Amino acid sequence: MENRICNLFGIKYPIIQAGMVWCSGWRLASAVSNHGGLGLLGSGSMHPEMLREHIQKTRQATNKPFGVNVPLFYPELKTLMNIIADEKVPVVFTSAGSPQKYTAWLKERGIIVVHVVSSSAFALKSEEAGVDAIVAEGFEAGGHDGLEETTTLTLIPAVRRVTSLPLLAAGGIATGAGILAAMALGADGVQIGSRFAITEESSAHPDFKTLVTGLNEGDTKLALKKIGPVRLIKNEFFQAVNKLELEGAASDTLKALLGYGRAKKGMFEGDLAEGELEIGQVSSLITEVLPVKTLMKILIQEYHQARERMNTVPFDF
Repeated sequence: MENRICNLFGIKYPIIQAGMVWCSGWRLASAVSNHGGLGLLGSGSMHPEMLREHIQKTRQATNKPFGVNVPLFYPELKTLMNIIADEKVPVVFTSAGSPQKYTAWLKERGIIVVHVVSSSAFALKSEEAGVDAIVAEGFEAGGHDGLEETTTLTLIPAVRRVTSLPLLAAGGIATGAGILAAMALGADGVQIGSRFAITEESSAHPDFKTLVTGLNEGDTKLALKKIGPVRLIKNEFFQAVNKLELEGAASDTLKALLGYGRAKKGMFEGDLAEGELEIGQVSSLITEVLPVKTLMKILIQEYHQARERMNTVPFDF
């Protein structure tokens, strides 16, 4: 049976690597694409000319399809989109904004457009805007979670109920069994962030990767909802944020604490105390830093093992 995500992007496996800030450079994106998935560059942590450089290096490193994730609140958005069009990037995932903003413009230039949503209402708006596919990202994810805090288990069937578009599940998926579960709920494929962030090819700092491999359940929590919800590791910076939020601090106070470059300081530069350390709930399942090639093999093996296991489970009801 053909898979709609594989057909849409021209890839072997319906596995998309999320375009994460400070993690998703050309090495990670090209490695995922080379090994059967779709790699995405994370433009949210790149100035326009840096993005151009990463696009060109990705194209040199792979002859497979790849894409760019674009947060729509980006201050240099128009310049960035022009670079994407100039460089003939085949796929763009948009997030953190209205899909009406650039979907038609991108599609006029022959670019496949996917939008990330956190609710079925936004899924409908994305379909109305003309996107080619939707990512439904649950509360478990690391970055830009929905204010409603809807879990992936609830969100995927809710979105599938309102749209027939190709659907990717995201949030809390890091294993082959998780991929199978998402597809059983109605997804055509998955977008995986945290597990790819902690690979050898990820541009995240080695100390951040090591920290994540030692996390337990409950070591992350959703924060900064008044600014833009993200899931953070409970370090010193998180404790300062949490204290202000419990006291009812205004968004301006939280922005002042966040300052400039806090995520770079943590995930890219390796300041594990004062940096903003974004990662998904599923991080507690990540126990080692692997090369992408090995990880992709494991995900596919686990997926098939999970399918075989389900075939042996007796259902008497």
